[in-house]
Amino acid sequence: MTIKRLFLALLLLVGLSAGAQTIRNDQYIIGTVDTLRSQILNETRNIGIYVPKGANDSSFARKRYPVVYLLDGDSHFMSVAGMIQQLSQVNGNTVLPEMIIVAIPNTDRVRDLTPTNSLSYMGKNEPGFKTSGGGESFLQFMQKELMPYIDAKYPTAPYKMLIGHSFGGLTVMNALINHTDMFNSYVAIDPSMWWHDQKLLNESVAAFKDKRFAGRSLFIGIANTARMDTSRVRRDTSVKTLHERSILRLKEILQSNAGNQLQFASKYYPNDDHGSVPFIAEYDAFRFIFKNYPVPAALQAQLTDPTTGTLPVKALAEHYRDLSRRIGYTINPPGDKINEIGHYLLKNETADKAFSLFMLNINNYPNSARVYAAMGDYYAFKKNNANAMLYYRKALTLKKDKEIEDKLEALMPKK
Repeated sequence: MTIKRLFLALLLLVGLSAGAQTIRNDQYIIGTVDTLRSQILNETRNIGIYVPKGANDSSFARKRYPVVYLLDGDSHFMSVAGMIQQLSQVNGNTVLPEMIIVAIPNTDRVRDLTPTNSLSYMGKNEPGFKTSGGGESFLQFMQKELMPYIDAKYPTAPYKMLIGHSFGGLTVMNALINHTDMFNSYVAIDPSMWWHDQKLLNESVAAFKDKRFAGRSLFIGIANTARMDTSRVRRDTSVKTLHERSILRLKEILQSNAGNQLQFASKYYPNDDHGSVPFIAEYDAFRFIFKNYPVPAALQAQLTDPTTGTLPVKALAEHYRDLSRRIGYTINPPGDKINEIGHYLLKNETADKAFSLFMLNINNYPNSARVYAAMGDYYAFKKNNANAMLYYRKALTLKKDKEIEDKLEALMPKK
């Protein structure tokens, strides 16, 4: 079975609880396969698509999601989808936003993921590199064909991330240096900065000194490919250390240009080699790039503690305003979670605190039936039947719901 056919089979049959979130014939379905005809590359490309399970839930507002463009998609799709699902959905986790994944499997990997043509591999001639150097055309395909297609067909937010490993990491660095505005954040995992006698690495010196990268983030994962201490790697001049030495040099260039406004972090993994490093580096990259996403623990505790004084609703709203400024698009507190906390407080007889959360939801989601139904629950708890009925009726004008109809009927005067 070819790599491409294997990739398609895994997308359709994989036993992983994530992604397109349906179970068919006792099988978990991680995502779907889409296809796109590229005029730039003159070929049809298969694309793996993961969309969060709440995409079709319009209870609060039509959800839109940041997009992860994942290179070597045939290798990394399942692990990244599972990681995002675990960190954004499972057991109420919200350390990351839910995200769409666009996984791009390879047709000619050397062609697409190298920015220049070179037949040299670690100082030796490599005939397999004869098609290399199509990286610019590949980025044009992504920018002019793939991204518009994804934005038109799927519920995307105006935030894009690019993740690549090895040659894919080289492509990430090429995109950041030469096409800075294509993505908001970049993840380069053990990038092949040795390519073409370190051509891109050498070009990066001037780029990171002269350009500005406001609003852009970069995480670099570095594996222990040379199997020696990094100080020895830096001193070594042999081909054995060229890969790792090139990445360490890139890190030094970035650290020496901290004033270019790029949000940069890197991590060295002494116990991982080139093949094992992607998973752990992707996790650390997500946590770095979205480090300000989670609601602070102290604020979470105050929200869910019935014994506290006034709820910190203003602080919660400010957290999401600040997050929106950092990310670059509006992010509101999740309506379902706010409703959930409000009803918890009602059960614990702290109705006034619940009221403030339900009002926050009404302000953020004025076209949602659920927010008015929740306020109806508040007034029903307060024995204010007139206002409860008013809010239940408002909810029913937005969406017919048997449960809300039953609550309204229970409050109506008996004949």
